[in-house]
Amino acid sequence: MTHHDAGDATEAPDWSKHGPATRAIHAGSEPDAATGAVVPPVYLTSTYKQDGVGGLRGGYEYSRSANPTRTALETALAAAELGERAFAFASGLAAEDVLLRSVLAPGDHLVIPDDAYGGTYRLIARVLAPWGIEHTAVDTTSPAAVAAAVRPTTRAIWVETPSNPLLGISPLTLLAGIARDADALLVVDNTFASPALQLPLTLGADAVVHSTTKYIGGHSDVVGGALVLREGVRLPGGNPGPTGSGSLLDAVAFHQNAAGAVAGPFDAWLTLRGLKTLGVRMAQHSRNAAAVAEFLAAHPVVEHVIYPGLPDHPGHDVAATQMSGFGGMVSMRVGSEARALEVCDRTRVFTLGESLGGVESLIEHPARMTHASVAGSALEVPADLVRLSVGIEDVADLLADLERALA
Repeated sequence: MTHHDAGDATEAPDWSKHGPATRAIHAGSEPDAATGAVVPPVYLTSTYKQDGVGGLRGGYEYSRSANPTRTALETALAAAELGERAFAFASGLAAEDVLLRSVLAPGDHLVIPDDAYGGTYRLIARVLAPWGIEHTAVDTTSPAAVAAAVRPTTRAIWVETPSNPLLGISPLTLLAGIARDADALLVVDNTFASPALQLPLTLGADAVVHSTTKYIGGHSDVVGGALVLREGVRLPGGNPGPTGSGSLLDAVAFHQNAAGAVAGPFDAWLTLRGLKTLGVRMAQHSRNAAAVAEFLAAHPVVEHVIYPGLPDHPGHDVAATQMSGFGGMVSMRVGSEARALEVCDRTRVFTLGESLGGVESLIEHPARMTHASVAGSALEVPADLVRLSVGIEDVADLLADLERALA
């Protein structure tokens, strides 16, 4: 066991030198200086008294620009991902939007996964494309395919690993090298793995995005998003950014304030509370998901099980090197759309619903639900695909529920 020096009790420790569970619990949550409260307060205020014109206490003037509860969450998220700084948003797509607008200009190009989350694809293909942003969808599990898709105007390579909903595993260190050679950023959507299981910034990524609605919040009671940046990242292509500094951090900070889709204080507080138990939840999610995947793999009705923890998953070896666990998401193919819909309808412990990452188990039909926006595109998902977000219930109850649904 490693013991860390507590140092001067009057100084906040450097949480980056501690383990992941310790970082998640303590970073951003130092005891309140006024009362000693161990839980950060919820600052339900829109504005702050100034000590003379321009005399800001702690840098706070208006809660779109900064709020102490949001600052606590952003501090914790940066520590969790071992990044330089984090930014908290009202949703995961708001975080993605700010990052893309910070990096891209009309005529620029980005590489995206051919099985990306439907909302990400909709943002890129239907919101940004009319403004002159081009994209190419490729299999990001193949470094050769990614390299072949890069153009002189490519400014970012966007990766989900594991991907949603086909659970593809992309080799981050290799893709980081391709991005560097192309003067592009490697952006990783780390929602499925969470910082409890994977740290993309330590593997060469420049930025990490999250829907904190999912595993980080963990209780299906708050919507939010986050963006975490590696230290010292420059905007690609010589872009000076809105501040003229050429810094990605400065550009994101500017756009977060200018666009204003920030996390509210109570949402930030709920997300921070969820983050504290992320490690133990992800461990149980992973254990339960492994048991579910093994059960489904042996079931005669199931034609194919997709789970990175299974040895026959094509990305198993890569996942084993860049993740500390295989996560709580399992997908399966059952042969026909009619059977997939029937399975979704017959579960009782697994709740039919969109989203994922909560303590309760969810089941959904991606083609008609979360990924309906990619129908008819290169990202269209199989009609017989069923996606499971495996919760932390008693695993015997989950297996019995699936047995009934598949009977």
